[in-house]
Amino acid sequence: MHSEFELIARYFTPAPPGPEAGVALGVGDDCTLLAPTPGRRLAVSVDTSVAGVHFPDEAPAEAIGHRALAVSLSDLAAMGARARWCLMALTLPEVDDAWLEGFSRGFRALCEASGTALVGGDVTRGATAIGVTVMGEVDPRVALTRGGARAGDLIAVTGTLGGGAGGLALWQRGERDPAHPLLVRYLRPQPRLAAGEALLGLATAAIDVSDGLLADLGHVLEASGVGAELDLDALPLAEGLAAALGEEPARQAALGGGDDYELLLTLPAERLDEARGRLAALDLPLTAIGRITETPGVVGGGAGALGGWQHFPGLPDRGGPP
Repeated sequence: MHSEFELIARYFTPAPPGPEAGVALGVGDDCTLLAPTPGRRLAVSVDTSVAGVHFPDEAPAEAIGHRALAVSLSDLAAMGARARWCLMALTLPEVDDAWLEGFSRGFRALCEASGTALVGGDVTRGATAIGVTVMGEVDPRVALTRGGARAGDLIAVTGTLGGGAGGLALWQRGERDPAHPLLVRYLRPQPRLAAGEALLGLATAAIDVSDGLLADLGHVLEASGVGAELDLDALPLAEGLAAALGEEPARQAALGGGDDYELLLTLPAERLDEARGRLAALDLPLTAIGRITETPGVVGGGAGALGGWQHFPGLPDRGGPP
């Protein structure tokens, strides 16, 4: 039986980072000591992923490790922050070396891909849950928030929508091909960190699409004191979504399914082409799907009737199995 410290040493102690990582003291002490870049502000967010609620118990361990970090990094992306460090608290009912190998491999791979250093955490016994705190840096003069949308701004979204809900629906039907595009979208979402940074100075407000387009747009509208008019025909649906679910359920998945982790943003109409050009360098499309209005609420194209939807109909909160 491994002790807590043996588990941390074996699976969650990376090689000492170089001085460019800004880690004066990393894993192994009571606290980590970090050195933020002068002139930048820390952006900090935390998410907890619970087995059976946020991901299926039987999901591949490597995908769970990736996903647990990705959903937290997505919050940094929404603010345009550059990822720097993370802390991870892992609760497990028992020690399973094969599971831990896969989980840590998925977690570490995304750490490396995103430039995020794992600098501390905790391991304890209990029902499976993963808490991840991420820390990034952003210029406070241009940091993206939910409160900057103004009447006349366009509403736009990166990538495509509905893939997370579509992947969950297929998983619940028994699909287990890890290469299926919709399962990839659900189990291994990609935080749009580079896109968030690219949109600094162009977007007036932003949020990541975690709880569903309409629900997350509602947070922006409330924070900004504005309304929205949507063009539902413009929604960019994930590849294969309509074929898997049907046309109308696919649109519902895009509006309320959640777990897409794309960026929903507002920006002046005259900056749309520039924003698209910046994201084209990342091979990421940007689709205008509506406009900000002075009148509170969401209207246009039938969206008013759908405005109360928070989640994909018939599916539990945030993508867990029933």
